[in-house]
This record gives sequence, C-alpha cells and structure tokens, in this order.
Amino acid sequence: MAEERKQLSRRWLWLGAAVVVVAVFFVARSLLRDRLPVRAAQAEHEVLLSTVSTNGKVEPEVNYQFYSPIATTVKKVYVQAGDRVPAGKLLIVLDDVDARAKVAAAENGVRTAQAMLDATLHNGTQEERLATEAEIERSRLARDQAQHDLEALTKLVASGAASPGEVAAAQQQLDAANANLNASEQSATHRYSAGEVARAQAGLAEAEANLAAARQVEAQTQIHAPAAGTVYSMDAAPTEFEDAGKLLLQMADLNRERVRAYFDEPDLGRLAVGQQITIKWDAKPGQEWHGHIVRLPVTVVTYSTRTVGEVLVHIDDANSGLLPDTNVNVTVTTATAPDALSVPREALHFENGKPYVYKISGDQLVRTPVTTGVFNLTREAILSGLKEGDWVATGSMNGQSLQESVPIKVVR
Repeated sequence: MAEERKQLSRRWLWLGAAVVVVAVFFVARSLLRDRLPVRAAQAEHEVLLSTVSTNGKVEPEVNYQFYSPIATTVKKVYVQAGDRVPAGKLLIVLDDVDARAKVAAAENGVRTAQAMLDATLHNGTQEERLATEAEIERSRLARDQAQHDLEALTKLVASGAASPGEVAAAQQQLDAANANLNASEQSATHRYSAGEVARAQAGLAEAEANLAAARQVEAQTQIHAPAAGTVYSMDAAPTEFEDAGKLLLQMADLNRERVRAYFDEPDLGRLAVGQQITIKWDAKPGQEWHGHIVRLPVTVVTYSTRTVGEVLVHIDDANSGLLPDTNVNVTVTTATAPDALSVPREALHFENGKPYVYKISGDQLVRTPVTTGVFNLTREAILSGLKEGDWVATGSMNGQSLQESVPIKVVR
C-alpha cells in the first residue's frame, strides 16, 4: 500500500514537472518570438495648412507687342531693352516707301469707286448726261417734224394730192420719233438699275476699307509707346531687314504682373478665387513673393505630358523684380486648420474609401477607424478616432504589411 502511494506521488510529480516545462516553453516562445519592427508617430496638435504646388510662368497683366507690318528695313531705333519710356514716345521707325505707295493706290481706288457711285446715282457721268440731253433734243425735233409732216399729208389726202399710203408712212415715222424720244427721256432718269447702284456702293465700301488698311499699315511703320512702361524685349536694329509679321519689340508696366499657373486637373476642384499664393523663383533662392488667384480655368489643356487648367494669379508685391517669361514655382493654400490633431499621411489606410489607422496599444496594433479633415503633402487632420498623444504605426521596417494583433516593437 505504501509502495503504491509512493508510485502515485512519483507520477504526480512527473506530471507537474511536465506541465511546468510546457508552461515555461510557451512563455519563452512568447517572449522570444520575433516581433514586427514598426515606425511610429504621435498624434499631436498643430497649425495645418492644406496646399497644392505647381509651376507657372510670369507675364505682364497688359503686354504690348509690336510686329513689322510689312517686309521692310528698320530706319531708326530710339530705345533699347530695359528702358522705361513714357506714353507716346517714338520707339522704332521703319522704311515706309511701299506703305505710302499702297496708300496712294488705295486713295485712287476710292476716288474711282466714288465717281462710279456718283454716276449711278445721277444717271451717268457729266459727259453722259450732256450727251443724253442732246439726244433728247434731237428726238424732240424729229418728233415735231414727223408730226408736222403727218398733218400736212392728212390735208393733202382730202384734196387728192396725197395717197393714204403716204399718210400711213408718215404716221409710222411719227410713232418711231415718239419711241426714240421716250427712250432718251428714260435714259436721262433711269439709266442704272437698283442692283447696279448696290454694286457701286459695295465697290466704294471695299475701296474705303482698303484705304483704311493701307493707312493703318503706314501708321504702324512708326511705333509709339501706347502707355508708360518698360521695354523688356528688343529684336530690331537700324538697317536690318525685317519680314512681315516679325516681332520687333515688347513692353509692359512691370509693376503690374501676374503668373499663369498650371494646376493638374485633379487639383482644380480645391481652388477658388481669392486664395493666397506663394511664389518662388529658383534664380533668387530664399526669397518669395505673394499673390492671389484672380481667375479660374474654364477648360483644361495639354501641357507637356500633363492635363492642366491655367489659373491666373495676381502678384501682390509692388516692384516684384520678377522678369516676364520666367518660370516660377507656386503654392496655393486651399484650407487652414489652426489647431488640428494630425498624423503623418503614411499612417492612413483605406478600405472601401473609409480611412483607418493602426494605433499602437502596448506591443500590438489595433485597427482604428478615423475621420479625416484638412491635409497637406505630409500630414492629415484627424477629426475623430484618436486623441492627442496616441501613437500610430506609419509602416514596418522590413516591408511586411501591418496587421491587427501582431506583436510589434517600435523603432524610433
């Protein structure tokens, strides 16, 4: 009996030892198990600005460009690039011999067309009217003579001195004379039809338009400053021959400039008139200019390999020093949150369009739905789901996916 108790005790002892060994094994396994190394960030309050950045080009708000109106030679140049000029100053003079010749030819065309219209409105030229009056007078004399001959023959028929055939012939002569007189009188009052008058009026209008165009070209051979400003581009020199349409000079008021900014199509919905813009120019690092949106695009265009909308930005800084046609970088502030609880954007994940984060709880990850708000390139506001001081995983160090309940170790 004692022996049996001793064996039973021995069995319980071995069973207890096995349980302890198993427990120690699982505890050690848990403690020694590889943990997922993760990067972490803390949710904290800060001023959060939502911005969009892109490129743009500086241009004058009002730009004056002058082209050679004809193929000709430059006679005089009175300014050079960089000169500030008052309104009305003579800038360039071109050889205008051909232009003056075309004006003279156009003036002659107007005179010819005017004479044609006068003729149609007054039933012919003065010479034609005099000829018509003379023809009418001859026709009247012929008619009167025919009338007199008919009356004389009619009397002679009664006495038998003339035959009825002679009377009939005299009547025909009178009828012909009346017809000629009527035609001459009609020609004196209705020589031209309404269509011919309209054609003459159109000819005069065309001639006057040609004269106006010729005079405009002649006027453009002397280039004057239309307003006060700065000559910022000059491509003309005395004695140089310039083709028609060649750009000679550009000027503008460089205190009134704007930026034509090229925003990618997905960002256009975040833009609004009046939003503040920061402008930077690589040629002057560390310096920035300010402006605001004055016009949104009405269509999108292809710009290099991008589909963009062209947004006009007024430069608010007076005497900005930005040169026309320079390439600049612009950043627009689309929203501001002065005290936003935010986390890095890489901490956010989405499922069916709904955002969530992996909050760090002890040594594990907890999938936590959140509501987001304002964001910028690096951080996003959290409206609900987290509180200040919470830690979230932003990614793993070994490239493995983050998963809920996976043991982790935070690498800072």
